[in-house]
Amino acid sequence: MPIAPELLEILACPKCKSDIALTPEGDGLVCAKCAVVYPIREDIPIMLIEEAVELSRWQAGERQAKS
Repeated sequence: MPIAPELLEILACPKCKSDIALTPEGDGLVCAKCAVVYPIREDIPIMLIEEAVELSRWQAGERQAKS
């Protein structure tokens, strides 16, 4: 089930409080200001700062936060 548009309207980056957008694949939420992606796992957005993946790493195919 994709993220509901109503949910996207109220979600914000937990780090900087900026708006977020869905990735083209629908598997993450992008904060352009922080240049990070918060993954969506099993239809649940993981909005934890420590789970964010750098946008460049996400675009390279790395979908996990650095350990």
